[in-house]
Amino acid sequence: MTAGQRFARIVTDIAVRWPWLWRVFRPLMRRQFDRMAPRWAAMRSTDAFEPLEAALGALEVPPKRVLDLGTGTGQAAFVAASRFPETEVVGVDIAQEMLVQARLLTPPELAGRVRFEPADGAKLPYDDGAFDLVTLANVIPFFDELARVTAPGGAVAISFSAGPETPIYVPDERLRAELGRRGFADFAEFSGGRGTALLARKRT
Repeated sequence: MTAGQRFARIVTDIAVRWPWLWRVFRPLMRRQFDRMAPRWAAMRSTDAFEPLEAALGALEVPPKRVLDLGTGTGQAAFVAASRFPETEVVGVDIAQEMLVQARLLTPPELAGRVRFEPADGAKLPYDDGAFDLVTLANVIPFFDELARVTAPGGAVAISFSAGPETPIYVPDERLRAELGRRGFADFAEFSGGRGTALLARKRT
């Protein structure tokens, strides 16, 4: 891993264990991703979102509203919007330059249903149960907020484009334990390309 990737892994491990420490690292992570924003989309491998696609393909009922956390330049949001043609998708990120790129890259056919807003996954500006599906592609999960904004009966899909080699990565067993304590069940694992994904449903 590069120094930046190692830093991302360290921050992920710390934030998952001690979420309150995220405020220490948030400005550094924001600056790092702002700097990478102009080239971020080109850095994604062609199979980066295959695990997420596999997980979304397992949903029996299309969600009405999707929240894509840590959306970056919007690719995961576009995946969700393309799969569910009647769905509203909101992509959020702490890095303003990522959001600038996401808006520029939005396909015209998705522009009416996909929007991008600044927000921190550790403290989201949305009502309880506001989304039927929350997606995270290579993003640090803040489990209390995930549980809060996911509607009863809704789902969370968490994917990592290179499995355990992804700089921002949380093992499945940790994801299952943290989500399970917050009312999620019906866990299903998926793979695609070099990556993995976990789908979980929030109990009603």
